Amino acid sequence: MPLDAICLQAVVEELRPQLLNLRIDKVQQPARDQVILLLRGNKRLLLNAGANAPRIQLTETARDNPAEPPMFCMLLRKHLVGARVADITQPTLERLVRLELDITDDFGQPGKRTLVLEAMGRRSNLILLDGEGRIIDCMRRVDADMSAQRQVLPGLYYEPPASVGRLPVTEETEEGFWEKLAAANPERQLDAFLLDSYFGISPLMARELAFRTAGATDVRLFELTETAKDTFWLEISEFANAIRENHFTPIMLTKDGKPEEFACLPILQYGGIVETERFDSFSALMDSFYEQRERQERVRQRGADLIRTATTARDRLRRKLALQEKDYAETQDRDKLRVCGDLITSNLYRMERGSSKLTCENFYEEDCPSVTIQLDPLLTPQQNAAKYYKRYMKAKTAEKYLREQMEIARRDMEYLESVLEEISHAETEQDFIDIRNELKDAGFLRKQGKKEIKHAAKPRAFRTTSGFRVLVGRNNRQNDQLTMKEADHRDLWFHTQKIHGSHVILRTEGREVDNDTIVEAAKLAAYYSQARESGNVPVDYTRVKNVKKPTGARPGMVIYTTCRTVNVTPEEALVKQLQEK
Repeated sequence: MPLDAICLQAVVEELRPQLLNLRIDKVQQPARDQVILLLRGNKRLLLNAGANAPRIQLTETARDNPAEPPMFCMLLRKHLVGARVADITQPTLERLVRLELDITDDFGQPGKRTLVLEAMGRRSNLILLDGEGRIIDCMRRVDADMSAQRQVLPGLYYEPPASVGRLPVTEETEEGFWEKLAAANPERQLDAFLLDSYFGISPLMARELAFRTAGATDVRLFELTETAKDTFWLEISEFANAIRENHFTPIMLTKDGKPEEFACLPILQYGGIVETERFDSFSALMDSFYEQRERQERVRQRGADLIRTATTARDRLRRKLALQEKDYAETQDRDKLRVCGDLITSNLYRMERGSSKLTCENFYEEDCPSVTIQLDPLLTPQQNAAKYYKRYMKAKTAEKYLREQMEIARRDMEYLESVLEEISHAETEQDFIDIRNELKDAGFLRKQGKKEIKHAAKPRAFRTTSGFRVLVGRNNRQNDQLTMKEADHRDLWFHTQKIHGSHVILRTEGREVDNDTIVEAAKLAAYYSQARESGNVPVDYTRVKNVKKPTGARPGMVIYTTCRTVNVTPEEALVKQLQEK
């Protein structure tokens, strides 16, 4: 979720004692929407005006800077390097922060600058003001064509965003609450009533207050008893007091290890569906939350690029193969060309130069039917015969060449299908780096720029109910490494039958393997394959010693003999249960 006004207040209260009187040593702009102020004491203040993650925080996350700083960064350096933080403020429950700075101008005179962060979703902005409140410049300029109500342009006096007209929840009185409740539509849900009536409450906190009042988030006003209405006001007043007194706790909600939301107060509405993780500071909380979110976004973008690359290459091969199959079909009629050459040669005595066709008996067929052969009138009869023989030999040679090329195209198409399957199961950025390097080595991506030096990811590791270790390859190169080099010849190898998927190795260590363990390993093979969403999937398994790699085969491509087959249905719950922690 974006940073709401209450969390922003908690962040500002946390930052104020840490920032006051510190001087700005450097200004960086690592991304289009991000500015980092490097402060004395090795503190890094991040101001993010991005639509999806507007915020202010101290950060420990290192970010790469562009070779050439943007113009806005150069402007901030000119005005802010050497400035001292005089104050950091937030208007009551507004998603807006003012960083007040004391500067010394080029003439040695003291002055003022203000850096304003408007953390308002897609309208977020970072604005630099002079000592009189005029806009020096901003990250996003807003002219009259973009907004008739409020322009944000250099030279204009800064005007804060217009108020929404609702009462801040911290200013509500008991009398005012009962008046609003009596005038509200009884069909409204409690959270909707709060969002309609008060300023500064986020949808998450509105649902939380509803849950704490009635034990559910979808309760309507008419369902409240008089006692429940008293509880409703009590929860609102306690919530407002916590905001006024700055009683905040940095909390992140995670699901299956992935960040879902964060808050400044305990969240009870999700029960056991999510896990709650507490942090020492809001800056540490946001570093963790957004770093994981940004990494997931980078992974998603990388995956989209790789899918596009592999899909384009596969589709190109399909078109190429279709043309090759058409040409190959034409070579199958080449004997007709040889027969034409023979018939021309046998009838040279009947032909005259300049003829455009020859009609004669075809003695290669029963009853010697009459046949007409097209001739080139510019060539002699002997040259026409030679032309047909040459076309025959060319078709004969082309048949062998096309057969080889079609086999290569089919092999590469199968390989690219397996790569697309790998991408669909990739979980980390390193997985995508490994797949990208694999595509480069296979010739489907150009090798350019600096080589990525990160170590390859380890195979996925699982432990069966009976204690056997199972390893699952993440990509084709890892499949080869796992099966052909790391596995013992006594280990069992699993793979979906005639379906693209990962190589799965069951480490036997020379022990006998029970049937339940084989079924569990087969379910892992089915889950990490194209048949993940299917049922009754056939999975072949055999000893590793029976698996061979053909000479010149693409990564991950193997052949095997003397296998057995088990039919299983993939189970995501089982996969999570068996995964090594």
